[in-house]
Amino acid sequence: MADPAPGHANTLLGLDAYAPAEIQDKVERLGIKKARMPALASAALAVVAGGSIGLGALFFGIVLADPTLGFAAQRLLGGLVFTLGLALVMIGGAELFTGNCLIIMAWANRQLGTLEVLRNWTIIWLGNLLGALGLVFLVYMAHTAALNNDGFGNAMIKLAAGKVAPDAVTIFFKGVLCNILVCLAVWLSYAGRSVSDKLLGMVLPVTAFIAAGFEHCVANMFILPYAWVLVQTGHAPEGVDVSVLTLGAIVHNIIPATLGNIVGGAGFVGGIYWLVYRKALGGLTPLPAAEPRRTQGRSSLKR
Repeated sequence: MADPAPGHANTLLGLDAYAPAEIQDKVERLGIKKARMPALASAALAVVAGGSIGLGALFFGIVLADPTLGFAAQRLLGGLVFTLGLALVMIGGAELFTGNCLIIMAWANRQLGTLEVLRNWTIIWLGNLLGALGLVFLVYMAHTAALNNDGFGNAMIKLAAGKVAPDAVTIFFKGVLCNILVCLAVWLSYAGRSVSDKLLGMVLPVTAFIAAGFEHCVANMFILPYAWVLVQTGHAPEGVDVSVLTLGAIVHNIIPATLGNIVGGAGFVGGIYWLVYRKALGGLTPLPAAEPRRTQGRSSLKR
């Protein structure tokens, strides 16, 4: 029997990952496609992503509902299961606001206009919110809060109360750190050639942001409204001041978390990798000569 071609065994084992410069090139090309996707498709995929991240948060809540686990065990296991959300987005195919912060790399190349970037972020953010709220309705109607003798509902309320307690500046910086890790998870996922590669790449960064208690605006679009609904319908765990869970408190968390997520993902991950692999090293794919920055996305939707 003939020997396999060099590198063939590694490819079969999923070890032949894309190099960082190749990931940079891929992220730039995907950024253009994402920004110029028709609005309806973007919105629909954003709804899917909002629900997907919400499912990851729900899975995390089930771990928190077990009081016999210690803090570190809860956070570690909770982070591992939360990876479900990003896996559904990256492998199943969906549009997530925090991951789309990386389209800033195509903007930095002058391949996208500012309005195209803002259009994409707005559509995706609103779609993620709609998907998360839709999941809130489904989970509430399924009486999931009753799991483990109301342990799940109580755990989600405690989690939410802790999220709205810090001041806006603290939430902002937790958002920065969160999306540094989330966008690194996306980056590592793009390095993979197989489903198992992508899963392995995203697990540790996602687990780290959950374990550290950082703020992900899309996850909070599920966690906070769900906890608010539970409080409004009579759930009140002992030792928790449920009066802090108001609609104003939800806004108090989600807006600074969103801004922090943009800075962390677009600035600290997309910006730095663009500076290294495109600006300093030139990139793998030459840019079109003197392509003007687009200011509107409407004409770009034509094929």
